[in-house]
Amino acid sequence: MSLRPMLAGLLLALPLTALAETPNIVPGEWEFTSTTSVQGDMPIPDQTETSRECIAQGDLDDPDFQMIEEEEGCELLEHNVDADGMDYRMVCEAEGGEANIDGRMDFLGETTEGQVDVTVQSQMGEMQMNTQMEGRRIGDC
Repeated sequence: MSLRPMLAGLLLALPLTALAETPNIVPGEWEFTSTTSVQGDMPIPDQTETSRECIAQGDLDDPDFQMIEEEEGCELLEHNVDADGMDYRMVCEAEGGEANIDGRMDFLGETTEGQVDVTVQSQMGEMQMNTQMEGRRIGDC
């Protein structure tokens, strides 16, 4: 798996890691928007992605409910969760490179906001990716 598609998939999955307690998220239909900027030797324009997800109360009450999916080749190093948010660190390895990921997501009832910082070491050199995320409840499922 090449490094760029793996990171893109990881960043798109970020508004989905196991939570230790019920997050301060109102159940319903949610829209998540993430904007990623890249600093490095290769000019890459900012990319914005939007997705929707139905989050039911049963999902929030389930101890196995996921807010971030670990991609193949990734290891969750640190994960701290409370009702108001989560912090995590992850490392991902792929052909010719490694990505160190630090993320924070705040749960604010009917909105969420967060940031993910990714430092990539690859054969092409170091690249820094910063993703700003926002989520908002848009209604019932």
